[in-house]
Amino acid sequence: MTTEVRKLDKAHYPQWYGNLTLAFGGLHEAEEERALWDELVEFARAFAAWDGDELIGTASGFAFRMTVPGGASVPANGVTMVSVADTHRRQGVLTAMMRRQLDEVRALGEPLSVLTASEAPIYGRFGYEAATRMVRACIDAHRVRVAAPEGTELVRVRRAGLLESLPACEAVYAALVPGRPGLFARQPGWERLGVLDPEADRAGFSALRVVLAERDGEVVGYTRFQVKPVWDAAGTPHGEVRVRALEALDPAAYAALLRHVLSLDLVETVELSRTPLDAPWQTLVSDVRRCRPTLREELYVRLVDVGAALAARTYQVPVDVVVEVRDDFCPWNAGRWQLRGGPEGAECVRTEDAADLALSVRELGGAYLGGTSLAEFAAAGRVRELRAGALGPASLGFGSQVAPFLAHGF
Repeated sequence: MTTEVRKLDKAHYPQWYGNLTLAFGGLHEAEEERALWDELVEFARAFAAWDGDELIGTASGFAFRMTVPGGASVPANGVTMVSVADTHRRQGVLTAMMRRQLDEVRALGEPLSVLTASEAPIYGRFGYEAATRMVRACIDAHRVRVAAPEGTELVRVRRAGLLESLPACEAVYAALVPGRPGLFARQPGWERLGVLDPEADRAGFSALRVVLAERDGEVVGYTRFQVKPVWDAAGTPHGEVRVRALEALDPAAYAALLRHVLSLDLVETVELSRTPLDAPWQTLVSDVRRCRPTLREELYVRLVDVGAALAARTYQVPVDVVVEVRDDFCPWNAGRWQLRGGPEGAECVRTEDAADLALSVRELGGAYLGGTSLAEFAAAGRVRELRAGALGPASLGFGSQVAPFLAHGF
């Protein structure tokens, strides 16, 4: 077999998307969901792999701007829509597509590439590493109460229309973006992802509802959720709530929204489907054991240009370290890099000086947003300290006071 990877011709898009759908189970999407992805796909970043005249692989990307520690918004290629035909697995098709994609991202001058993985082990060999985590909670609404901070009573919560409220909700999200690593500045069209609500996908839940938090007439938070009525044979209600988003600009607004979803009538269980690792609900609730939190990795990060990527963010404490980087898939990154930086900025350049730390580009990606420390990787044997005392300051410097978070998939 000879695999040829080339830019996607729009004429082949229906076949390309059909192959993608088939690779993920073959279930057809709702019309409104398919229409949104048709609108968002970036043909300049889309590739197809061919075996002769047979389309056997798909891959694409989105031109994101992602917040990094320090608040800068950095270009990041969002890898998406990746699939290989089941007849051509383990024949180098994925490797060929990743090779082409990363070469093009480098040519565009974008220092980062990011993705979410359908299966965790897939992308490590291409230099990607999990950099954010999320917490899902399933809260017993009958037994858990919210300890509302001062000012919560001054927050008004009110219902609003899904589309009518969209501009106000987007303004809240946009205000939060610079303060949390991993968040994407939403480009036109992406705001519709949060209100996508195909009836066929509700699985017994209601249409998506919106509640706004207001103070002095200004929207300071919002939540979007669905309700599923459940009754047992005795007529006892065991309703479920699925919270798809809960964002707020201050603690009182957050607490008011959390208290609202936990106090809905006829509800026994409230699921917070996607929250940051440091989400305040964990401190506000009266009994975290009744919330059944579960943890999973989310956004994977790959440094396409080590020097530019490390210089684009800031560091919690002054850092002056030489790192020896291994990068088999993108060898232009391999070698020694001198990183000097702190809270005000950084520079990262090639050097011939002796290395203080040795690691691969995967560990740099995992630590890049501050969610996993270099010390944690070192404890797992994945970072080596070559100069005594170098690991501690570097690990602290790479950290973030705010846990990185991916607000939505792509």
